[in-house]
Amino acid sequence: MRTIFGTLGLGAALMAASPALAQTEIQFWHAMAGEMGQRVEKLANDFNATQKDFKIVPVYKGTYPEVMTGGIAAFRAKQPPHILQIFEVGTATMMAAKGAIYPVYELMKENNVPFEPKSYLPAVSGYFSDVKGNMLSFPFNSSTPILYYNKDLFKKAGLDPNSPPKTFADVESYAKKLQAAGVSCGFTTEWPSFMQFENFSAYHNQPIATKANGLDGLDAELKLNGPVQVKHLQNLVDWQKTKVFDYGGRGDNSKTKFFSGECAMTVSSAAARLGIVTNMKADVGMALLPYYADVQGAPQNSIIGGASLWVMRGQKPADYKGVAQFFAYLSQPEVQAWWHQQTGYLPITTAAYELSRQQGFYDKNPGTDVAVKEINLNPPTDNSKGLRLGNFVQIRAIVEEEIENALQGKKTPQQALDSAVSRGNELLRQFQKSNS
Repeated sequence: MRTIFGTLGLGAALMAASPALAQTEIQFWHAMAGEMGQRVEKLANDFNATQKDFKIVPVYKGTYPEVMTGGIAAFRAKQPPHILQIFEVGTATMMAAKGAIYPVYELMKENNVPFEPKSYLPAVSGYFSDVKGNMLSFPFNSSTPILYYNKDLFKKAGLDPNSPPKTFADVESYAKKLQAAGVSCGFTTEWPSFMQFENFSAYHNQPIATKANGLDGLDAELKLNGPVQVKHLQNLVDWQKTKVFDYGGRGDNSKTKFFSGECAMTVSSAAARLGIVTNMKADVGMALLPYYADVQGAPQNSIIGGASLWVMRGQKPADYKGVAQFFAYLSQPEVQAWWHQQTGYLPITTAAYELSRQQGFYDKNPGTDVAVKEINLNPPTDNSKGLRLGNFVQIRAIVEEEIENALQGKKTPQQALDSAVSRGNELLRQFQKSNS
């Protein structure tokens, strides 16, 4: 509790110490830099303006891994923030941090703040809930990959700019027509493991791992080396030879290939829209992810990336009422609609999506509803609810290393994915052992 004292002597100090003027600061550590960080600041300032008891204080703490590492270290030092933004692959680690987290469903109930988990999009809330459906962290910036394409290059190649490819067969066909018109590369991808194997698997209703992709237990084992995944990697290897597909590296390193017009299509986050529109002079379209038409159950639904907000134990009990009120504020349709429209992140509630539609946002900005449609394409299955696997930051790096081995001809696609599964399972067993 920080009390704001005046500078006019004892009388002013006593007045400022009264409950009416006292204000509790809520520390909110996050990883949103630049324009996204400015939007986080606005969310906090707008909430702060609605009441006088609490003040949300956003603090930028670096990248997602840095925020998680810093938050854990702060908890051990008994100086944790109230709220910690953790990326989705850190979910299992946070859940295993017994005694460190204050589950959101308990937070809201114990502070008598209305909270209805069913109002949140199932593909979003399910990712951050336990097997009983209790929400453990608060969905904040949830995204999913979609297909972006350069409409100007489509026109140049004689393709209908309003008819994006639906299947991978279409992608290959379109790419060859684009190349015949002088475009160097058909398509590329950002975040290779997340977009081309994790989401690819969910979208084709294929398991990423056993135990409902780890949501049902720590003894899960990776299943990324099945026939459908191997087929896809083999196609990527074959397509790269003629630049139907062109690998651009890990993370978002490939984005310059799309920005420059070198590649006519890319798979990127729905939340990348702002950067794409800002950096490109071309007319850009947005479409659902492509799929293999011969895979039964495809397309299913995509899964989310991004991050959620975890509440840390170790603060004064009275502080948590402010955290609960902030989460309730963030859930309001008007607030969520603004966040969704400003950032490209998914609206976490159905009401926010409906409000955006009623406001005409999707009509004025064609394609901005693609991510919402894609993640709600079908009710999530055990293969498409998300994933919850320990040490997954390191596992993702292994998967991408093995993808590169296949693309470079060092291993066959089967060998590469078998190796990714074997090496990844070792890390899963280490995590299970240390948390059982």
